[in-house]
Amino acid sequence: MIEWWNSLEPAMKVLWAVTLSASLVFVIQTVMTFLGAAGDTDFDINSDFDTDAPSDISDGSADAGGHGTEHPSTGMNLLTFRNFINFLIGFGWTAILLRDSVPATGLRLLIAIVVGVLLVVLVMLLFKWLTNMQESGNIDVYKSAVDSQGTVYLTIPGERAGEGKVQITIKNAVREYAALTDGPTLKTGTRIRVVEVINPTTLLVEEVNSIII
Repeated sequence: MIEWWNSLEPAMKVLWAVTLSASLVFVIQTVMTFLGAAGDTDFDINSDFDTDAPSDISDGSADAGGHGTEHPSTGMNLLTFRNFINFLIGFGWTAILLRDSVPATGLRLLIAIVVGVLLVVLVMLLFKWLTNMQESGNIDVYKSAVDSQGTVYLTIPGERAGEGKVQITIKNAVREYAALTDGPTLKTGTRIRVVEVINPTTLLVEEVNSIII
C-alpha cells in the first residue's frame, strides 16, 4: 500500500485523498440519515449538514407518534454540503477510474465534471421523490381523526387536568396522539372516541358509550 501510494503523482494523491474523504463523509451522512429516520431527531441536521439554508424539516402534520411528521430535506437547494460531497464523489471516482482508459487529461476532467453534476442532480431528485412519498402518506388529522375510535395508551387525567396518550386507527393505520378528556379519568386500555381535534398533536376524547353533559 505504501509503495502504491508513493508511486502516485502528486495530483493523483490529492485526488485520491479528496475522493476517499468525500466517500467517508457520505457514509457518515447516510448512517446518520437512517438513524434520524428511526428516531425523533432533526432530520435536516443529520442528513444534510446544510450550512446555507435553515432547517425545513417539519410540515406540522401528525404522524404515527402524534408529533409533527419529519421528513428528509428535499435536497433541492443546490448549495448544500451534501451536494458538494456528492459532486466530489462523482468527480473523484470517475477521474480515478478513467485514468488509464482516457489518457487525455482535459477529456477525463470534463467527463468527471459531468458525472459529478449528474450525481448531484440524481440525488436531489431522489430526495424530492422521497419527500413527495412521505407527504403523500401524511394524514390530515382535522379531517380524519374525529369520531375515530381507539384505546388509551397512557392514563388521561379527568377534567382536562393533564394529558395522556391514545392510539387510534386512521385509514387502517394505528397512530398515537396526546389526549385530553372532559370526563372522568380514562385508564390505560379504555376504549375511546375522538370528540375534537385540539391541535395536530392533541385530541379531545371520551370513553366509548359515555355521555358527557
